[in-house]
Amino acid sequence: MTASKPLNVVGIQTALYWEAIECNLVHFDRILSNIYHGEQDLVVLPEMFTTGFSMNAMKLADHSQGLTLEWMRRQARKLNAALTGSVIIEDLGQYYNRLYFVWPEGNVEIYDKRHTFSYAGEDKVFQRGKQRIIIEYQGWKICPLICYDLRFPVWSRNSVDYDILIYVANWPSSRIRAWDTLLQARSIENMCYTIGVNRIGEDGNGINYPGHSVILDALGTQLSYLQNGEEGYVQATLDPESLDGIRKRYNFLLDRDSFRPLESE
Repeated sequence: MTASKPLNVVGIQTALYWEAIECNLVHFDRILSNIYHGEQDLVVLPEMFTTGFSMNAMKLADHSQGLTLEWMRRQARKLNAALTGSVIIEDLGQYYNRLYFVWPEGNVEIYDKRHTFSYAGEDKVFQRGKQRIIIEYQGWKICPLICYDLRFPVWSRNSVDYDILIYVANWPSSRIRAWDTLLQARSIENMCYTIGVNRIGEDGNGINYPGHSVILDALGTQLSYLQNGEEGYVQATLDPESLDGIRKRYNFLLDRDSFRPLESE
């Protein structure tokens, strides 16, 4: 790996206002105001953090260069940290569950959710993403993914020696055991730090979300964890020397099969 210094990361676990973009932005204004300039290197927000997990895309979608992205740029600049999370976006007449990764300087990379959640009808509303991305930030290689992507190990597969997996989510209480188990599995099988950020509270459809946000090391050990319904932060310092040491001691990635996940279609 090329990272030469640790990365301070924080994930925000909180309830969301149902389909209320302005209320959620004000809510996160308050939360992020408690993070001091330069204190963190990367801040992770949940999936659809401005609306909750809604299929009401026609009403709620922002434009690809709209209000939410400008808000994220402003926050990233204020914090002097990268900021990431997903929102409902309309782009060229199509709707996407789109993750933005915003640098402190305002540069942006995007990832559109590959696996739209057919059980809830997400596939009927949102276009599937066509490409996985790897972001190089402060020498760290980061693979950002969204919620349901967690269930598909081939898409998450560490074929390019990334260092960090991120999953932003609205993952319900009824299936939280899968969230806990699969996050640990992805961390272990890909030998990487893994950050899972889930919301709490109840949405407008009466679905409850318990949180269980977590940061794991490359052996699947919890570095930070939030319990059921707890509002707050998961926070850890990711150490490149520790990650490199684990990979050198247990060189399992060298024995991986040669096939690669489909990057586009």
